[in-house]
Amino acid sequence: MSKTKLTDLLNIEFPIIMAPMFLVSNPKMIIEALDSGIAAAFPALNHRTDEDFRAAIDEIRSATDKPFGVNLIVNKSNPKYPEQLKTCIEKEVGFIITSLGSPREVIEKAQPKGIKVFCDVTNVSYAQKVVELGADAIIGVGAEAGGHAGNIKIKDLIKQLKAEFDIPIISAGGVATKAQIDEMIEAGADGVSVGTVFIAAEECGVSKDYKQALIDYKAKDVVRTSNLSGSPLTVINTPYVQEIGTEPNFLMRMMIKHKKFRKILKMVIAVQGMNKIKKSAFGASYKTYFVAGPSIEHIHKVRPLKEIVRDLTNG
Repeated sequence: MSKTKLTDLLNIEFPIIMAPMFLVSNPKMIIEALDSGIAAAFPALNHRTDEDFRAAIDEIRSATDKPFGVNLIVNKSNPKYPEQLKTCIEKEVGFIITSLGSPREVIEKAQPKGIKVFCDVTNVSYAQKVVELGADAIIGVGAEAGGHAGNIKIKDLIKQLKAEFDIPIISAGGVATKAQIDEMIEAGADGVSVGTVFIAAEECGVSKDYKQALIDYKAKDVVRTSNLSGSPLTVINTPYVQEIGTEPNFLMRMMIKHKKFRKILKMVIAVQGMNKIKKSAFGASYKTYFVAGPSIEHIHKVRPLKEIVRDLTNG
């Protein structure tokens, strides 16, 4: 793979970031990814306390001096955000990925410390805002992304962003093979953010049922549900998801109807959703929510993380 703005920015061998995945990303995965020549990030929300969060950063630092990132949810649905940002600054993580809100405060506090700030965007309009605030890179989240996906096909989104901005552009969504990475680079991306295929890594701590679902189901089985986080989320269409449906539940309908209480309701929905996802990810249950993107089409077995990276970089 050729060098790009992303490889130069992060001093990595390959223009790939192992995407931060809620409850999935763990220090062992981060270390293996960094050792394989790619970048990696994990969500601060994967850790219940600031002590646990700091311990995870220290564990990674004890194994490598390569830069890694932390994903922060920067809106008011995340009450831990202020403390998490403070920890990222104090620990001087390599880069921060902002999601679901304005990155202004993160940029103002992180960049003076030499911490790069990458911002998730789903369209050119929002990208313009974060670029004006001084983002170091933008992550275009396309319709094929796992988790909180966008509404524009990823190749179209990358072309739109490339036409407007000169800063590094990272493609997020629908990538599980080297050919797909090459396609995104050709479309104008300076790198790719890859998530779903790494859930099937041996180093990932989710349940065997979750990993088996990634193998058994295909892209056509991935649907969006509005019942988990307050925003549409991609999940595997298990029998339980089919039973309860994917349309807004009572709390979601209340949030949409009552603007006055929207922030409080969104926080309640997010907490409830996180708990449901956690129960599904780590224990066998009929009530399963397996978060994944359509790139499960390319998952055929559970493998060591380094083997997954080799396939992504060597074909």
